[in-house]
Amino acid sequence: MRLAAAGVGAAQLSAVLITHLHSDHLTDLNDVITTRWISTFESTPLTVVGPPGTQAVVDSIESMLRADTGYRLAHHDDLTEAPITEVIELTEGPVELPGGPRITAAPTDHRPVEPSVAYRIEHDGRAVVLAGDTVPCTGLDSLTRGADILVHTAIRADVIANIPIARLNDVCDYHSSIEQAADTAERAGVSVLVLTHHVPAHPPGQGDEVAAIASRNFSGRIVVADDLTTVTIPEEHS
Repeated sequence: MRLAAAGVGAAQLSAVLITHLHSDHLTDLNDVITTRWISTFESTPLTVVGPPGTQAVVDSIESMLRADTGYRLAHHDDLTEAPITEVIELTEGPVELPGGPRITAAPTDHRPVEPSVAYRIEHDGRAVVLAGDTVPCTGLDSLTRGADILVHTAIRADVIANIPIARLNDVCDYHSSIEQAADTAERAGVSVLVLTHHVPAHPPGQGDEVAAIASRNFSGRIVVADDLTTVTIPEEHS
């Protein structure tokens, strides 16, 4: 639904990047696989890139979808084979995809969820880093250095620390706080820090306090992103 709202159909996807195997980062992959399959009229694989363990997840999804796949093959004469996926598992290094932008992965620290990775996407001399969920670490620092934009999670550690629920407090153990995300962006010298995956969530458009916290540690532009936020890379940064 978010792809459609952004003006991108599933049939336009050639690859999906997964940072780690927490459910909130891959639960909708089954819909992506199915929707791309039934809306694509030539047989091309969907490449799923992620850390070791991704192949097992994709295999399980395809097994779960087996009955649905059978129904659709029986109903549509022009569907002649099941969805085709190709999985690339890695923890660091270049992501070998045909054409498109240059993509590089690096290890992050989301333990006990491991391995986890971040991605750097480069095109026309510009670079964006997708941090995923992580605490500050050398892998992310190296990957982000010299990029234009860092997209990072935003955990309100100051709020969570005052909630007497251990399971919620544990969230701070393996996510970066707003301040830590801002520190990572400042060390890397990026122009724009995009904060997302907000915990706890705030109403859309009411992220001024989040931005104010980040601004204490980061001197560049700060975007507190809601779903479908669009960010333009500044012309002056290279």
